[in-house]
Amino acid sequence: MMHLRKLALVLAAILGLATATPAMADAGPGRCTGSFVNPITDICWSCLFPISIGGLDIWPSSRPDPDNPDLPVCLCGLRPGIAMGFWEPVRLADVSMKPWCFVNLGGMKLGPGFDIGFRSISGPSAVGGASQYYSSWHVHWYAYPLIYWMEIVADFLCLESGSIDILYISEIDPLWQDSELTAIINPEAVLFANPLALAACAADCVASTAKLPIDEMFWCAGCQGSMYPMNGNVSASIGHVQASRLVLSRFAYKLHRELVSWGTMGSKGLCGKYLMPVMRKQQYRFQATNPNPATSGRYACPPVGASTTFQSAGQVIPAIGEDMGYLVWRKRNCCAL
Repeated sequence: MMHLRKLALVLAAILGLATATPAMADAGPGRCTGSFVNPITDICWSCLFPISIGGLDIWPSSRPDPDNPDLPVCLCGLRPGIAMGFWEPVRLADVSMKPWCFVNLGGMKLGPGFDIGFRSISGPSAVGGASQYYSSWHVHWYAYPLIYWMEIVADFLCLESGSIDILYISEIDPLWQDSELTAIINPEAVLFANPLALAACAADCVASTAKLPIDEMFWCAGCQGSMYPMNGNVSASIGHVQASRLVLSRFAYKLHRELVSWGTMGSKGLCGKYLMPVMRKQQYRFQATNPNPATSGRYACPPVGASTTFQSAGQVIPAIGEDMGYLVWRKRNCCAL
C-alpha cells in the first residue's frame, strides 16, 4: 500500500512538471498564432517546376530557374546517369517575434520552463526615433521532405529522405540575438556596412524581382535589405512580410556559413551535396504557409530578395495573424539512374 502511495506521488509530480512548462511559455508576451500546414491544399505544387534534363526543360514553367548542366548525361565515378534538375520542398520555417512560437505546428507556444530567448519581444512601433523600424525575430527550422514523405515519387535517389523533425531553434543560439557575437561567423560584415555597398543592393532587388537574384552580390538580400548581420535583428523593418523574409534569408545564409546546409545546384551538385559557405541565393524559393498560404500565382514562391509589394496585401492579419510560416524550396541537380 505504501508503494502505491509513493508511485501516485511520483506520477503526480511528473504530471505537474509536464503541465507547468507550457503554462510558463504561455505566460510570455504575445499570443502565438498559426495553423498546421495541409500537405495537399497549402502547397504550391506548380513550384516543383521547371523539371529539366540537361539544358532542356522537359516540364517548362514561367518561374525563373537557374542554369542547369548543358549535357543530358552525367557520370558519378563509374555510374552513368541522366542530369536532372528540379525544385524540391525540403524545409519548413517559423518566423516570429514571439519566442517559442511554433507557427507551423498550429500556433503552439512551448518553452523549456525557464527564461531563455525572451530578449526579442518588441516589434516596430510608432514612438519615433531609431527604434521605430527595429524588429527582432526568431526562427524554427524543420525537416520537411514532402515528396519523399508522401511517396509521390518512389525509388528516386535524388530526393531528400527522412521524416518531419525540428532541426534548429534560434532561441537557444547565443549568436542569434547578439550582433556582436554574430561577428564570429560573419567578420566580413564590416566591409559592407557602408552606403555604397547598400546602394548596390538596388541592382539585386531589380534582378531578383524580374528573374533571379545576383549570387555575386552575396551581401544583399535584394529588396529586403542586407544579409548582415546573420541574425534576427532587423534595423529597417518595413512590415512583417519584408522583415520575416529578410530574417529567413539571413538564417539560410547562417546555416550555410556554419556548414549545416550545403549546395545542391549546378554541375557540382550532380553527384552529391557540396560545401557552400557563401550561399547562392538562386538555390532557394520561399513560399508562405502562414497566416495565408500562397499556393498559386507568379509570386507564390519568389526567389530570395524579390520585392514583397505583390505579396504583402492580405498576407498579415492584425492581432490574429502576425506570425509567419514558410515552406523552403531548394533547387536540386542530380545524376539520376
